Parts: sequence; C-alpha cells; structure tokens
Amino acid sequence: MPRTTDPGPTLVGVDWSDYDAALFDLDGVVTPTAEVHMRAWAEMFSDFLASWDGDGDTSPYTDQDYFDHVDGKPRFDGVRDFLAARGIELPEGDDDAPAGEVSVRGLGNRKNDAFNEVLERDGVEAFPGSVALLDHLRDLGMPLAVVSSSANAPSVLRTAGLLDRFATVVDGRVAKELGLPGKPAPDTFAHAAAVLEVPDSRAVVLEDATSGVRAGRAGAFGLVVGVDRGAGADALRAAGADVVVGDLQELVP
Repeated sequence: MPRTTDPGPTLVGVDWSDYDAALFDLDGVVTPTAEVHMRAWAEMFSDFLASWDGDGDTSPYTDQDYFDHVDGKPRFDGVRDFLAARGIELPEGDDDAPAGEVSVRGLGNRKNDAFNEVLERDGVEAFPGSVALLDHLRDLGMPLAVVSSSANAPSVLRTAGLLDRFATVVDGRVAKELGLPGKPAPDTFAHAAAVLEVPDSRAVVLEDATSGVRAGRAGAFGLVVGVDRGAGADALRAAGADVVVGDLQELVP
C-alpha cells in the first residue's frame, strides 16, 4: 500500500496484508504508562528545580516540557535535553548514580525509582483499543514487536499480561547493549524489523511521541501511525506521521 498523505484522523479500510510486521511503542500506545512516566518526570523535575540554586531557568516544570524535551526519549537523553533547554549544566554521573546525586544520571535514576514505585503499587492495564488491534493482528498471524526507550518495558508488559504477544522487545537495555542510538534515530525500530526478518518497507511503526514518529519517518518504514494521547495531532503530523488516530481501535477493520 503506498504511503498516504490523507490528513484525516483515522485510517479507513487499511489492508494489513500489505504489511508483514507491526512495531509498537509501549508507553501511551499499548499501555497508559505514559501517564505514569509523566507524573514521575514532573515530580522529579519539580523537586529538582525547587532546590536548584545555580544558573539557569528554574520556572515551574510543565506538561509541555515533557512533550517538548522528554517524551519518547531514552531516560538520560530526556534529562539532558530538558536541562539544556533550561540552561542548566550538571555533571553526567555514572549509570548507577544514586537517586540523591545531582547529576544527569542521578536525576534519571531518581525518576526511574518513582516510576517503578507507581507501577508496583497500582499495576497497569492496556488500552482496550490497543488490545483489540493486537487481537486482530494476532489472528492475521502478523509478527509484532515493542520498541521502547524505557528499560522497564518487559516488566510493564508482564504486569499488563501482554509479554507473550510480542516476538521481540527492543527496550532501553537492548539498545544500550547493542550500541543503538535512541529515538528520534530509527535504529531501534530497524533492529526490531531485522529480528522479525521483515524489510523496513513492510513494517508499520505505531508511536505517540513526536520523537518516536520522527524515528519512524527517518527510516524507510511502510507506514508511520501517530497515536494522539496528548502530543497533538498537528505535532505528530509535523513530525512525520502518515496518519493520526486517537485510539488503535480505529485501525481495526
């Protein structure tokens, strides 16, 4: 199926047999854990900004900061990009920097601790529309992958009861082990397609973050679907989404 330029909000009558694999982002696409990430980022950055007495902009952290600088990126990249936008310079720190350390990786680990606390306490259930699409693609026998910047992707999928739905999970740990640059580079999606033994041109990328959509656009993927969970349909289209939907149920024939 040729790449569509239709700016409409839904993809009507898509023939999934035109594609051989689907590559899903996780947080905000399959599960509502993007909201948990947002709360964890907001808590961490708000506490940091309130206590920071060095140079830079310490005005309150907002949801727009999340969408502009953090959403969809590897954790430490998100910290680094947000601090750069505020003109704040911190030492990098080590990967295992304690959460109380004022460094890029210390702040990233502080955020990760907050996320895991919420996940363990509250659990997570997948979006019903996402499960409906997963069911449809399973019935078609289409191989599926999760491609997530989060190192927590396997635990989230396990908690949601969906780990067995995906032939491979390319998460932050896999990307680090293989030296793959994170989104908005297309490398993690391309690796997932290679594991599934599917050409990029026959794979569909499904993303809710502008950085993830840019990753899909930067590759030679057959279709890039933007899922608007708050980033905004216009922003997703500007980042390169071929089509934008509000829920994956819209992609079920």
